[in-house]
Amino acid sequence: MIKDGKYLLPREDNGKWELMGGGIDHGEDPHDCLRREIKEETGLEVTWISEAPLYFLTCPRLNKPGYIANVVYQMELANYDFTPSDECQELGWFTPEDMKKLPLFPNVEKFAELLGR
Repeated sequence: MIKDGKYLLPREDNGKWELMGGGIDHGEDPHDCLRREIKEETGLEVTWISEAPLYFLTCPRLNKPGYIANVVYQMELANYDFTPSDECQELGWFTPEDMKKLPLFPNVEKFAELLGR
């Protein structure tokens, strides 16, 4: 989600900030995955998702071998009545410059770099 040049990020229970969404199940539509993951993690309802992704990025996994890939879509939410969960403790709006000052997962560091170009 983008609002006034800021991006909405969730903070996980380990203190690191992440991208909204999660792992896609085999055969699952990417839009359905985003709606499901965001509802599960934040209680928020997605009302619109861009047809095509805005960004695609890869980076090494944190503390594990291999890489992860993120496909980033633009989305809109019905509201911001956030419900904390085990996976998401807090939500915050950040500019790409703000993101660089936060404890981020490697994929979000890469995302902030892409946005800052």
